Amino acid sequence: MWALVTGASSGIGKDMAKYLITLGYNLVITSSPKSVKSLRALKKELSKYVEVVAVSLDLSKEDAPYKLYSFCKSKKIDIDVLINNAGFGVFGSFDTTPLERELNMINVNIKAVHILTKLFLKDFKLKNSGHILNVSSSAGFMTGPLLSSYYASKNYVLRLTLAIREELRREDSNVNISVLCSGPVDTNFNRTAGVSFSIKPLTSEYVSKYAIDGMFKGKGIIIPSISMKLGVFATRFLPYELTARITYNIQKAKQD
Repeated sequence: MWALVTGASSGIGKDMAKYLITLGYNLVITSSPKSVKSLRALKKELSKYVEVVAVSLDLSKEDAPYKLYSFCKSKKIDIDVLINNAGFGVFGSFDTTPLERELNMINVNIKAVHILTKLFLKDFKLKNSGHILNVSSSAGFMTGPLLSSYYASKNYVLRLTLAIREELRREDSNVNISVLCSGPVDTNFNRTAGVSFSIKPLTSEYVSKYAIDGMFKGKGIIIPSISMKLGVFATRFLPYELTARITYNIQKAKQD
């Protein structure tokens, strides 16, 4: 059995890879070239237990998702589990954030997820088996001033996943697709985005295990904490103007 995990050099992706080997999965792990040392170290660590293939590529490049898929095909690696975990955020007012960095973020958070999901889903449907886990966020349910593009990208991932899930249900398919919508997690995300946590985060080890267990149980939306489940539920009944104001204050507090 093979699992593909993007963004595996640190945080949730790294801990998902570690957990998957305990379930007997061989791994294809990826990260950006900037994190190649961490990726190689992870490969060395996990190769003691299973077969591990490390692929360093920049998913912000247009052709990178296709290259990753073609690589698996060329090596005759039959992927059974796809985890689209790679992603990052850009903090600041929309008119001041660097456009190029935002476009790179959109390529990673949206386009790469979209392409890899489509390519591997076709394979999974042919063999009528397989699991896809797309990593969104609690941000996927909300509007996010000061992280506007990031929140919008996670809205896309959430809604895309749920739409595909309904298509698979109507086809009575054995293929499963799930979406992880965690709150704050103690990873490199906030450091990359240039902000700090305003509430205590969950550990990536806990979130990773919870998410993968939920995926294999066939859950659609996976939310690892009760407080975040209640928060997401509450947003259904609040005007979007109010939730946008609340989110702005939360994000502003991270910067202060």
